[in-house]
Amino acid sequence: MGKERSVGIGMDYSATSKLALRWAVDNLIEEGDRIVLIHVEPPKAATSRKQLFENSGSPLIPLEELVLETNVSKQYGLTNDPEVLDILDKVSRSKGAKVVAKVYWGDAGEKLCDAVLDLKLDSLVVGSRGLGLIKRVLLGSVSNYVVTNASCPVTVVKGAQSPKP
Repeated sequence: MGKERSVGIGMDYSATSKLALRWAVDNLIEEGDRIVLIHVEPPKAATSRKQLFENSGSPLIPLEELVLETNVSKQYGLTNDPEVLDILDKVSRSKGAKVVAKVYWGDAGEKLCDAVLDLKLDSLVVGSRGLGLIKRVLLGSVSNYVVTNASCPVTVVKGAQSPKP
């Protein structure tokens, strides 16, 4: 076993972010690594903890608190997604990974890049929404922004592509 690594996973509870989590667990996470689930709330989100932590992001929230204390999730605007919690619980038990979550408020791409620096991440894994060219130009691509601007290696996990007619 080498140096314990810190791996961030961008999580918005979409199908592709869950796929990114599964990919990281199956292909990247090793025994003793730290997994940081990074959730970015929109700047206008109204959660009870936003006023306290809007500039710095929330404190690190241990997996145990996410699972056992539902009010913690509500205070930070997190979704208690059984599938995500099950994946995290299994990797915690099977590989001894330390799992925490952190919430930021603001632009998702910028805040994911901030998280890389704040949390001293060795790697970041994000899902791709698979926007078409027009939408990507109009809305921007979080994954493209992060790949371009993050100071650590970034893996973008694509969702299943539907066959073209």
